[in-house]
Amino acid sequence: MQTLAVGCGAGFSGDRVDAAIPVVKTLIARGGPAALMFENLAERTLAHQHLIRRAHPNLGYEPLLELELGPILADCLHHRIPIIGNFGAANPQGAALCILRLAEKLGLPQPQIAVVMGDDLSTAEGRDLVKQHLDTAFDEARFVCANAYLGAFEIAAALQQGAQIVVTGRVADPSLLLGPAIAHYRWHEHDWDKLAGATMAGHLLECGAQVTGGYFADPGKKEVPGLENVGFPIAEIFADGSCVISKADHTGGLVDCRTVKEQLLYEVHDPAQYITPDVVADITQAKVEQVGPDRVRLSGVKGHARTSTLKVLAYFEGGWLGEGEISYAGPNAEGRARLAMQVMRQRMGLQLPLRFDLIGITSILGDDAGSMLAEAPVTRSMDVRLRVASRHESLPMIELLLQELTALWTGGPAGGGGVRVTKRQRLSNLACLIPREKIPASFQLISSLPTLPYDPHCALRPGPCSNGRQRQPCQHQLDCLQGGRL
Repeated sequence: MQTLAVGCGAGFSGDRVDAAIPVVKTLIARGGPAALMFENLAERTLAHQHLIRRAHPNLGYEPLLELELGPILADCLHHRIPIIGNFGAANPQGAALCILRLAEKLGLPQPQIAVVMGDDLSTAEGRDLVKQHLDTAFDEARFVCANAYLGAFEIAAALQQGAQIVVTGRVADPSLLLGPAIAHYRWHEHDWDKLAGATMAGHLLECGAQVTGGYFADPGKKEVPGLENVGFPIAEIFADGSCVISKADHTGGLVDCRTVKEQLLYEVHDPAQYITPDVVADITQAKVEQVGPDRVRLSGVKGHARTSTLKVLAYFEGGWLGEGEISYAGPNAEGRARLAMQVMRQRMGLQLPLRFDLIGITSILGDDAGSMLAEAPVTRSMDVRLRVASRHESLPMIELLLQELTALWTGGPAGGGGVRVTKRQRLSNLACLIPREKIPASFQLISSLPTLPYDPHCALRPGPCSNGRQRQPCQHQLDCLQGGRL
């Protein structure tokens, strides 16, 4: 059987939208079975997309989806390279509609899209399930969302049934690669070593350029050539679950034992038990070896039976965060910045918990209590930027803080400028484990946009929407998707 190659087109929401282009070109040039994965869904990303969907029911999926897929969709469909992505976020059905619209706009045949479902536990029934398994009180008034981490087998089944694109919400990141590997090699649920090996290959790819020199480079210590054009990774998955990691051809970056080992240990708490929904992987005996220029082989990963539970993460509203910055330059810049800090503390310190940073002097290595800043000797820096931040349940209190920071422009020490203020909603999370049989996963195949009567107020396609002011995709069409009527 031919070896399967899986490329990575994104490592987070907001990654470079052109990253997948050289990956797809390389997969085509190398020939053979291939797939392309997009990992767009950090935990906070999913929670924020749920908040967005609250305000705009037709949104809630990856906002850069069209920009990511537009340049490579035609090539992937033509060369039979399936695309698997968790870019569905809080609205996988909406993402599917977006892709169908994109294909139509590009003059392409409508692709067969599978939407994986079952992770979203934000419904009343899902919330009740989460409540039963949380170790702490469930705050219904602050609840935002809850999502379970699904695995790879629904992705694999969808691909085996002909899906050209698989859209998911929350799945374990490595499952985006494991799914096509299961589909290609027809692995079974108890092929633990094979599943574990491909899971760790997915783990190596899931952060995009982190395994090809990004987040690795350190001038004079760890040199990475052509970082401005860093190539995204490709994994060749073998029938035994081992893999070779490389990168897109004609790109910068670096794949060696150091980059692979760093990413292999990324976010791994116990190398003997890396738990995913599909398998428990053990990398304590794994072997990493250079087998060619920008080619590293990973082998020796062992697998153990998957757990009986799935992880669920629930998010709750957590008040507000406000941040403001102002710059001081020239002689005694730090002295003036410290005076501004004193003014802010005297005006707001009794009402809010404040954190101060002098960027470039004590910021990243500072602390919320300000003890390190208080002990840091005054420098002769002629370029200092003061940052103040606070959190509070009340948005008006945060807005008052930002108004006070802005007032330093003319009501503070001499020479302040470059004021910037931001505010955003904070989220808190709680995790629990729920028996997997209580969270059934499924998928739905979609192959065409709905043909509905014309509605001039619907920006997606014609549809019988009752809201004459609607300017986003029709909720009616999303309801059709969710009800399986398309």
